[in-house]
Amino acid sequence: MDKPYGEEKTQSSAPDFEELSRNMARFLEGATKATTAYLKPLEERGAPPEIASDASEAIRTLGRVAESWLSDPQKSLEAQARLGSQFLDLWASTLKKAQGEPAEPVAEPEPKDNRFKDPEWSENPVFDFLKQAYLISSRWAEDMVEEAEGLDERTRHKAQFYLKQISSALSPSNFLLTNPELIRETIRENGANLARGMAMLAEDIQSGRGELRIRQTDPSNFKIGVNIAATPGKVIFRNDLIELLQYEPTTKQVLKRPLLIVPPWINKYYILDLNPEKSFIRWAVDQGLTVFCISWVNPEAQHAEKGFEHYMREGIFAALEAIEQATGEKKVTAIGYCVGGTLLAVTMAYMAAKRDKRIDSATFFTAQVDFTHAGDLKVFADEEQIRTIETQMKKRGYLDGSHMANAFNMLRPTDLIWSNVVNVYMKGRAPTAFDLLYWNSDSTRMPAANHAFYLRNCYLENKLAKGEMELAGVKLDLKKIKAPIFNLAAKEDHIAPARSVFLGSKAFGGPVDLVLAGSGHIAGVVNPPNKQKYQFWTGGPVEGELDDWLAKAKETPGSWWPYWFSWIEKQAPKKVPARSPGGGKLEPLCDAPGTYVLAKA
Repeated sequence: MDKPYGEEKTQSSAPDFEELSRNMARFLEGATKATTAYLKPLEERGAPPEIASDASEAIRTLGRVAESWLSDPQKSLEAQARLGSQFLDLWASTLKKAQGEPAEPVAEPEPKDNRFKDPEWSENPVFDFLKQAYLISSRWAEDMVEEAEGLDERTRHKAQFYLKQISSALSPSNFLLTNPELIRETIRENGANLARGMAMLAEDIQSGRGELRIRQTDPSNFKIGVNIAATPGKVIFRNDLIELLQYEPTTKQVLKRPLLIVPPWINKYYILDLNPEKSFIRWAVDQGLTVFCISWVNPEAQHAEKGFEHYMREGIFAALEAIEQATGEKKVTAIGYCVGGTLLAVTMAYMAAKRDKRIDSATFFTAQVDFTHAGDLKVFADEEQIRTIETQMKKRGYLDGSHMANAFNMLRPTDLIWSNVVNVYMKGRAPTAFDLLYWNSDSTRMPAANHAFYLRNCYLENKLAKGEMELAGVKLDLKKIKAPIFNLAAKEDHIAPARSVFLGSKAFGGPVDLVLAGSGHIAGVVNPPNKQKYQFWTGGPVEGELDDWLAKAKETPGSWWPYWFSWIEKQAPKKVPARSPGGGKLEPLCDAPGTYVLAKA
């Protein structure tokens, strides 16, 4: 009788060749399904143009680096000699180790590099050699890009980014025969791990309709509106672009001034409402705020022409009008997260030009208004690549959600791509249930007009910061925004780098309270007080460079949320009886989280 599929061996012994053959048959069956799932969509639409475009752009960029070195033969020889010398040292060290003599390593991984934590990477001379050879080669290549002469900074930045993708992919930890842990696992399980992994690979290619969508969590454990995005509330307004959620109060009194949250449309709003313990929305309600939140539509082809002006008018303006009907309040305080913050700043600049003061103060969560230091995402925003994206969007009317998901994963390829490839498809381990990664995989599309405007005006030409952006015939000037600003940056943010947010703080015309949170783009924001994680810095006026400001700033352990609420409360402390959805002129349409958030990309 066959052993259960994937049963682990309980003792160290030679492989069970009968079981190994059965598992290899399962592996080949999964490989056939994966190949079929990949090829079937290609028969319908042809080779994916974005793959060819990305590869050619990487080759062209790295070719510029090679040209720089080949133009100076002497310098090129010196670089090759430096690499050769390190490998001679490694060979000598390996021979000593093989003979049982102590030997200092030539190259060691960074302390946070988890790829080489298995003891055999250091104890076994063969795997130690592979590890060090990889580290020496990848670091030498990084130096070659850094030291290449005659490169403009944009080209150098792109070369560094593409090299990071290549070196992450070529790590010996990613391959069965060069990873001691994978070899042990495969022998112990007689190949069952590979069979399970290939089956999951086929499933993930099928779910991606011919493209691999790497599974990062187990989605079966989450249901939107039940154990995620579950803060009680109602949809009180709906149009072609938004559903507006109003949440049930939990206090008898609330601050008179309502709160409007403008989330990013690149992902769904419930990053701020993952579960009761992590939910910023639930916490804000518990502090006595009347909370409204926009839930953006997941665009289809009919939304192709919806641009930034539509997102301003049918998004933020429509929400302001609905809030006035629901509460009687003309003025609100607003939060904009990531690109939602960029839209909020654009809207406030437009309102300032029109002398519209309905947004009385604003908070920005890791949002950029000056894109000078916008980080690795700028790699995807040169003229040629934007034209390619625009051509792709014209075919469908939108940018598929997987495109942005892949771009975000490429910011941290070792952690977000290759660790999952190894754990899921080689070790055959289904990922655990994790609400943050469930949200991360629940991607959304971007309307063609909106995304093209964003890429060109912000990432490519930085028009908002320069005072050159126009919307609805109005030239936008951030200096005209006099309302108080709470600007949150995250110290380890890869998407809206802290240096970028810091520079953007200087663009506004009114008082700015800059706060620097520990951790990154998500954990720096979603950091509830009860967890007592990370820390935040406050430091008064935004002057000089970020490092200068940080050197003088005050560090406070724990969450910045209470500090933010005190900032909100001081501006408008008046309280009124709590407001329930439906208490004003707008009747609830359905329960939160509504219908738009349920649409899948």
